[in-house]
Amino acid sequence: GPAGEAGFHHPQGLALSGSTLYVADTENHLIRAVDLDAWTVTTVAGTGAQGQDRAGGRRGVAQALNSPWDLGVEGSTLYIAMAGPHQLWRLDLPMGFCRAFVGSGRENIADGPAEAAALAQPSGLALLGNHLYFADSEVSAVRRLDFVEERVETMVGRGLFDFGDRDGEFASAKLQHPLGVAAWGKKILVAD
Repeated sequence: GPAGEAGFHHPQGLALSGSTLYVADTENHLIRAVDLDAWTVTTVAGTGAQGQDRAGGRRGVAQALNSPWDLGVEGSTLYIAMAGPHQLWRLDLPMGFCRAFVGSGRENIADGPAEAAALAQPSGLALLGNHLYFADSEVSAVRRLDFVEERVETMVGRGLFDFGDRDGEFASAKLQHPLGVAAWGKKILVAD
């Protein structure tokens, strides 16, 4: 309804596309759209109940979601960091088709083909060039998806019990539960 009357429950992430602000309404398990011109809020995906689906394939409000934490938009595709099932999903905005895109649903840190990779609570997204970067919080990592090869690669991080505060080369650097990433020029900034 009207923006002044709409309700959210622990919104975590945002993505702006033209005059539409998409919101990851985490505790409602919804993706919302705020029309900044009309100042109205609509639900574009999610049933309002926490889902356990790891594949998706339904449209809009018929597709249950599980703890969406952040969003990234490019063209007509909205990318969703779905912390609950340890996956990245994508939503085709014109059609409303929503499905899992990256991650098997197994909680771990394992690189490889998009569908087979293991993630652990992806919490932040950033698009840069041919890559979708994400903060993989539970394994204290920053990882990326190569859109061309559809493969996941870990930039920094090694596992659930391998964390800390160490600067240096990617192989030796350590983070501790990063929650956000942002593109800045040709660099990725990390909220650790």
